[in-house]
Amino acid sequence: MSRNRLDPADFAPEALTELSGVLHRPGRAALVDEEGNRVDIPTPLFRHLERVVRLMAEHRTIVMIPEDEVFTTQAAADYLGVSRQHLVDLVEAGEIEHHRVGTHRRIRFHDLRTYEARRDAERKRALDDLMDAVDEAGLYDSTHGE
Repeated sequence: MSRNRLDPADFAPEALTELSGVLHRPGRAALVDEEGNRVDIPTPLFRHLERVVRLMAEHRTIVMIPEDEVFTTQAAADYLGVSRQHLVDLVEAGEIEHHRVGTHRRIRFHDLRTYEARRDAERKRALDDLMDAVDEAGLYDSTHGE
């Protein structure tokens, strides 16, 4: 098992089902060690754990990436779903922060997420503007098909 990857195939389905049931019970969640010492799980961490278990119960693999994880340009391109050359063009244009290790560019996961959020917001804004223009031009009939 990779240290950053949780594959549902590595767990008995019954174990995930049981854990999912425990996480949905009312009350405060806690960890108890072998000696009976109890520590409450903070709510944000509990919610995260609950989501991880739910997704794994749905047979989805979970990959945990620290925000300061460093990606190669190819790994960053793969994450964004673009070609390596397009990613390099974005980096060279200053769209994505990076640093160099020798002659190689490296990109922190945090910087990829920052670019991704900005890109998605720009796309949403462009679509909203397009819909406003279509609406203003009277080209959209919301009653069509009703």
